[in-house]
Amino acid sequence: MEQRELAAGEAPTPSAARGGRRISWQKWTFMPAFLFFALLATWLWFRGAQLDSIAHQAVDDGKVWLALRQHIVLTAVSTFFVLIIAIPLGIALTRSRLRRATPFAMAVANLGQAVPALGLLILLVIWLGIGARSAIVGMVIYAVLPVLANTIAGLRGIEPTLTEAARGIGMSPTGVLTKVELPLAVPLILAGVRTALVLNVGTATLATFGGGGGLGDLISAGIVTQRMPVLVLGSVLTVALALLVEWLASLAELLLRPRGLEVAT
Repeated sequence: MEQRELAAGEAPTPSAARGGRRISWQKWTFMPAFLFFALLATWLWFRGAQLDSIAHQAVDDGKVWLALRQHIVLTAVSTFFVLIIAIPLGIALTRSRLRRATPFAMAVANLGQAVPALGLLILLVIWLGIGARSAIVGMVIYAVLPVLANTIAGLRGIEPTLTEAARGIGMSPTGVLTKVELPLAVPLILAGVRTALVLNVGTATLATFGGGGGLGDLISAGIVTQRMPVLVLGSVLTVALALLVEWLASLAELLLRPRGLEVAT
């Protein structure tokens, strides 16, 4: 059987022969190991640093864990709203009835990143008041563009003959969308989600200026009080969180990619 498959050019690809292993052990282990040692080195350095009463006031009583938890919540909630807004909107804008509105919608989405993030946050604080709500709305506006643009590009990049063939065998428009178009567009959509996640981790540091909390509290306290250990701790935790989120998103991108779109190596 194997010889006949080889002769016909239908032998299984190397990835299929290995049981469909998608992620190498280097991908699984390198980033967690790097983050572990980086955080361990930062913790050891911070323990040995000379902290005065002002620095202790900024980090004691669980304030570091509180800031980290607030930062994660801000990132998760804002990304959730980005997904439920950008993906359905991107799908709608690729349908024939709303296709003409795509340039207008993209122009509005582009405004979110054209306006400086801090200026946008201040305007939202004036409108919505101080608190996490203003920060989340600003983060959603700022991060919606990559998901929306990638959703539209992924759906528009599908070969028209594939959707025509699906309709030809009797699929409904919903069936064509869910069984043909979305699976083929998944790689680009996930790439946009990955970009939005990293953007949100960085933008969440500005939430401190609107009373939203997060690791920006530590960074701001370190700058205002000129306490380098506090500033370094907040900065390292922010960078580590961004790298961790980017790594998890890259794993999800590989695991959720349809197997039919994988290229054998």
